[in-house]
Amino acid sequence: MRTPLSVVIGAGGTGGHIYPGLALAEALRRADPDAVVSFIGTERGLETTLIPAAGYRLHTVDMIPFDPALGAKRFLLPAALLRSGAQARSVLRTQKAQVVVGMGGYPSAPAIVGAKMAGLPSVIHESNAVPGRANQFAARLTEHLTVAFDGSRAHLSGGERALTVGMPIAASLAALDRPALREEARRAFGIPEGARVVLFNGGSLGAARLTAAAVGLAARWRGRDDVHLLIKTGPAALAETRQKLIDAGAGAAGHPYGAHAGAGPVAQAVPYLDRMDLAYAVADLVVCRAGSATIAELATTGVPAVLVPYPYAPGDHQTHNARVLSDAGAAHIVPDAETTADRLAELIDPLLADPARLAVMGRAADPGNHARAADLLAQTVIRLAGQPTTTREFTS
Repeated sequence: MRTPLSVVIGAGGTGGHIYPGLALAEALRRADPDAVVSFIGTERGLETTLIPAAGYRLHTVDMIPFDPALGAKRFLLPAALLRSGAQARSVLRTQKAQVVVGMGGYPSAPAIVGAKMAGLPSVIHESNAVPGRANQFAARLTEHLTVAFDGSRAHLSGGERALTVGMPIAASLAALDRPALREEARRAFGIPEGARVVLFNGGSLGAARLTAAAVGLAARWRGRDDVHLLIKTGPAALAETRQKLIDAGAGAAGHPYGAHAGAGPVAQAVPYLDRMDLAYAVADLVVCRAGSATIAELATTGVPAVLVPYPYAPGDHQTHNARVLSDAGAAHIVPDAETTADRLAELIDPLLADPARLAVMGRAADPGNHARAADLLAQTVIRLAGQPTTTREFTS
């Protein structure tokens, strides 16, 4: 009788590490329906809600960030790694893990340390164009490296042996047919007839800079009925944003989203988007940060974008991520400090007035392996476990 595949995935902190981990978990279960997949994270990040909500078990360990801003506390990092690594090793034994996967971010490092302690094979996935500190460390503990972008290789120890698999994304986005889903998406968001849609997406928790610029843009365009702003604020900023839209004459309290329900000023604020396939299908243009998952989703779905890299990302990796699309002609980059309503209006107005130009931008991105990245990574994991596969083998 075959031993069920057991995989433990280290992922946590932000959605940029968690969602690819969940996409991998889905792919593992597609390849082997009997697979047992669980996660290691911490009590600090979004993993405490996102992973259990997706139906997977989360084991937490005590770990601190790889962050120089911690000051003197950074000297506690070696001890924290040893302690959390030992905790992870205990989890791996309990789960009878055969392979461990680290998706990057400080919550994933203990999983790789624990795998080393337990003598188990491990693989890391680096999602950013410039690797984060956790994976730069973890790459020294495993022979098996995978990356989303070829450029990451030069920044990883042993990067010359890394396999470029792309960025694991949700199956609903990997197979997204935007034109086919567009009418359903417009109905779902209540988009007025004939209005072009600009989606503001600040990531898992929203982005104050983008939300402020979106509100200013809504106020500037409050007399127009040919454009609609869909603003993802994150839960914490929702009520304040809706009130600002109302005060600016760009929203109405009676609409379920806090937006004007008919012709005229149109803007709606939502706390989150649980159907990103609908959001991308309805959007003519996206204004967003440049996390690696977002870059992969935009490249795969073909949505043109204005990218505003988060200026405090380690190694300025979001700017490097953004250049993957801007260099191809699929996006414009606007520095965070310049992201105002006036600057965005100057850039976006001509784009909305030129659908052919937007279409060219949408086709410019190279989708690469992102649509099948989860399956590629899953096959790597299954091979390390020495398990037979039930899906066809992929090559990079």
